Amino acid sequence: MFLRKLRVQKDGKEHSYWSLVETVRTADGPRQRTLCYLGELNSSAHARWQKNVEVFNEQGESTQLKLFPSEVEAPDDPNVARVLVKKVRVERTRRFGDCYLGLELWKRLGLEEFFAQHLDVDAADVAWSRVAAVLAINRLCAPGSELAVEQHWYPSTALDDLLHIGKGKINDTRLYRCLDRLLPLKSKIEQHLKQRYGELFQAEFDVLLYDLTSTYVEGAAEENPLMRRGYSRDHRPDCEQLVLALIVNPDGFPFRYELFDGNRADVTTVEAILRTVERKYGKARRVWIFDRRVVSEENLAAIRKRGGEYLVGTTRSKLKQFEARVVEGRFREDPSGCRGQADPDSGWGGDLCPLPYGGAEGERESHPQPLCGQDRKSPYRTGEAHRGR
Repeated sequence: MFLRKLRVQKDGKEHSYWSLVETVRTADGPRQRTLCYLGELNSSAHARWQKNVEVFNEQGESTQLKLFPSEVEAPDDPNVARVLVKKVRVERTRRFGDCYLGLELWKRLGLEEFFAQHLDVDAADVAWSRVAAVLAINRLCAPGSELAVEQHWYPSTALDDLLHIGKGKINDTRLYRCLDRLLPLKSKIEQHLKQRYGELFQAEFDVLLYDLTSTYVEGAAEENPLMRRGYSRDHRPDCEQLVLALIVNPDGFPFRYELFDGNRADVTTVEAILRTVERKYGKARRVWIFDRRVVSEENLAAIRKRGGEYLVGTTRSKLKQFEARVVEGRFREDPSGCRGQADPDSGWGGDLCPLPYGGAEGERESHPQPLCGQDRKSPYRTGEAHRGR
């Protein structure tokens, strides 16, 4: 038995890796068998391993020492057991790494203490805070239905050991009941996460991105009053659906979500969202960003009324008007970099309307200017739409 060195070139640098090798006799002659890989060793570690694998006979000659000598009988000791290596097998392999990471994130966000305080008031066979952790980690690692969590995902993970949950205690009924207990805590959860995002990542929520999507069901959903047939983003107009509105900051941290009737038009949701955010988080000069499907004069007026600002897409009905203004020359150069803006004094409600173009000859730029600049103090910030002055 001896140490073998393997040299590997990585990133222009040579690395030496060591393995423990044993010489064995076979029908085809002597062969070398790798017993284990030792990785990189410094001089002292190499010396220790070298000392461990070398023994000396009476004449002082070094010989090889077998790690598992077949001719040596196992000692008669109750603490020693004979193992047939060829018959060793691994059973019940479980997912650990992603679940451990999810649980660590759960703790770093302070959710373990939060839910223990709000859910574990009454005694339960399994603490509801731990069931909530199972649901959240599943959404992070392998999103699936509650039935799939019970039958497939949860038994294949190490969460029973990580969360100290007894065998057979997680089932779809308990998961659904936990969701019923989480729903009344919606506002408190959002406020808690907003605070933790600020503490951990210095996240700011003065600029908010707003968008909507929908999700459908294939059943009747008679007990859910929000389920309606409407515009289906999933191309399933035959199914009832509900509309989900989500607000995030520019870094993608969620700020709030709301549910609307499945037949609710996107443009009619803004006023309700503005009232809810103002009631929950107070008045502030927020910048709202959303696409043209949500744009209406009433919505923009509601944002200006609350002292807010916005950056929105242009509706198709306005394109001809913009084209006419540009042709008339009713725009001016922007000293901060956006080289075509509608004049705020030309009857556009006081908004600055960025009109980027490709230079005097109309050539397309290979690197267009970003929509959001860095200097917030500049009144001509690239892409920023200011409220009326």
